[in-house]
Amino acid sequence: MPTLPSRFLVIIVLLLSGCVAAPIGDQSAVDGATVSGSTAASSVAANLEGGCVETYDPSIDYFPQKLKVSFATGFGVEYHNNYKIVTVTNPWQGAQESFRYVLVQCGTPAPQDVDGAVIEVPVADIIAMSTTYLPVLDSLGLIDRLVGIDSYMWTTNEAVRARIEAGEVAEIGGGAGVNVELTLDLDPALVMTYGTGLSDYDTHPVLLEAGIPVALNGDFVEQDPLGRAEWMKFIALFFNREADAAQEFDAVAAEYQRVAELTASLSERPTVLLGSVYNGTWYVAGGNSYMAKLLADAGAAYLWAGEGDVGALPLDFESVYAVAADADFWFNPDSSFWFSIEDVIASDPRYADFESLERGQLFNNNANVNENGGNAYYEEGATHPERVLKDLVRIMHPHLLPDHELVFFRQIQ
Repeated sequence: MPTLPSRFLVIIVLLLSGCVAAPIGDQSAVDGATVSGSTAASSVAANLEGGCVETYDPSIDYFPQKLKVSFATGFGVEYHNNYKIVTVTNPWQGAQESFRYVLVQCGTPAPQDVDGAVIEVPVADIIAMSTTYLPVLDSLGLIDRLVGIDSYMWTTNEAVRARIEAGEVAEIGGGAGVNVELTLDLDPALVMTYGTGLSDYDTHPVLLEAGIPVALNGDFVEQDPLGRAEWMKFIALFFNREADAAQEFDAVAAEYQRVAELTASLSERPTVLLGSVYNGTWYVAGGNSYMAKLLADAGAAYLWAGEGDVGALPLDFESVYAVAADADFWFNPDSSFWFSIEDVIASDPRYADFESLERGQLFNNNANVNENGGNAYYEEGATHPERVLKDLVRIMHPHLLPDHELVFFRQIQ
């Protein structure tokens, strides 16, 4: 998840995120690792994952392994012989601008009549400004290309932490206060970041002004779990790793759909409460939000499924209690530091009146947190919604997945 100074602000930003449709260009596509025929007169055997073209031939298709985008609505890709145009149409909720990147195969000329920021691919190294990008780099075998992150505090990824300990990853900060001098010294081929539309929290305007190559990733705006996961393909495009990303995503999608099918015909669905009070307001996810979709696929009856849209619904404690006092389950109280019932009651004694807490049916998504509160759920869950879904199904319908061990959730006792 994006690591803004306030962990709670990030949670609210995620809940408020929406999406719009993106035009996807017609192209040959690779679904899984199956490569379709090239439209050029000839092509190389596979996308070049390292190095540059030594002798350029304009008749050659240098990207025979192409992606199609099936679930994500916030980005699209169009392929040409030696470059691909990647358009991010919804970088943040309510954005009034889109971003276009012209990814040119290294060793070949950039097109002269195409608008967009030119970035040579495959990129040699990357700075990742959100922990959500790290699992993708890891699964694609690209952690060794990581040279910087915004903060050392939040990642739980062991490979990244090892590189930090070895002094191989720099910490450049984030938002408008990002360390531009250090970033220039690192001379990254790419900085991947996110936008909010809020000047204090956005890094890209500062970096772009300094002439640093930047790409905006809008994964958190997607409300479909598989749509959010499909942004792994967006990252892969910059490394020419289309085939690997498609294969990885296909496995995620197939498992997610398999598990969702297990609950599709359930007639008994437990009621669910989400969230907790923050600064006097209880934010619950809207009925068309990412979390509402996950709960529906997990066989739950989310108590606000018919209210709101993709954003968070701000409610007072009494309003939530009136609806959810006897909810069967309570998930994601948005506090990584609730590990026991005592922690919950100490936060607000009124929580003791919820039947889900009394019955031991409160589950927090903090089964794997680091010493700073960095949470694997927010880091890995976007890329692997099938793991989140399995946890939810195992908790609410244990007979459907009797052998599954919880990955992100833990029971508050």
